[in-house]
Amino acid sequence: MGKKVGVSKEERALPYFRFFAQDMAAIPDEKLKLVEAPQEIPAVPFAERNLFLRGEDKDYCQIGYGVAADGTGFVCNETYMAGVTGEMLDWWFPWHSVGSDLRYKIWDPEDHYFARADNAEYVCDPNVPVNEKTWGVDHYIIEDVGAGPDFIKLCFKRPRDFGYDESIIGSELCQSLVCAIGAGNCAAAMTHKWYPYKDGVNFCSRFWIGMGVVDGKIIKTLPEGVKIPVEVPRGLFAHNIKEFSNLAAILEEVYAENRDNF
Repeated sequence: MGKKVGVSKEERALPYFRFFAQDMAAIPDEKLKLVEAPQEIPAVPFAERNLFLRGEDKDYCQIGYGVAADGTGFVCNETYMAGVTGEMLDWWFPWHSVGSDLRYKIWDPEDHYFARADNAEYVCDPNVPVNEKTWGVDHYIIEDVGAGPDFIKLCFKRPRDFGYDESIIGSELCQSLVCAIGAGNCAAAMTHKWYPYKDGVNFCSRFWIGMGVVDGKIIKTLPEGVKIPVEVPRGLFAHNIKEFSNLAAILEEVYAENRDNF
């Protein structure tokens, strides 16, 4: 296990500090083996991202990472979360962006330092449906995805503003989702979707690295002829399988104890 990030005296006094103090969940061996092996089959192209929401992208990468032919990077992951419901995940993404930074730290105590929504009043407004509390909200975060702590601005979007067909949401393979554009050292588009599976949910992630917003449109911003170094998606994949393995282990209890505490 790695070294955990620092916590304050005030954070140690919070009731959910125990999730920080305990050992992080183990990452499945089959995923760890993939860290050293870039995938030849890429993720579904960003232009066809609605195939991902529909669950019709099975001919593309499902778990792994790599660099696509156009030079953009991709990361794909699926995490079975036993005991977790879609409502818990709708709650988790806004909840960890307000209040104490410990909320973000318990997600990945070794790599998460800070997370803060730019519009806490909106996030905490009880009149805003929980599944809409990320829409149009920017999260400012500091995390380490392999190259040291880095500042990232995640601009969360309403699904239709991300180019998704909202009629898909609520269907068998897409109960709900969050989507964002990350602005940092390497711009990327991101989506996490989930749907009921066995006695929990299947949580599916896609990252398209080298995509950004220009004149209000999400397009490839990576210069032509340039390729994302493979170390970038490799680091993000290693981080993703780590943080979501841990979230799967703690979310049911975190939600039960804090669901009414925005």
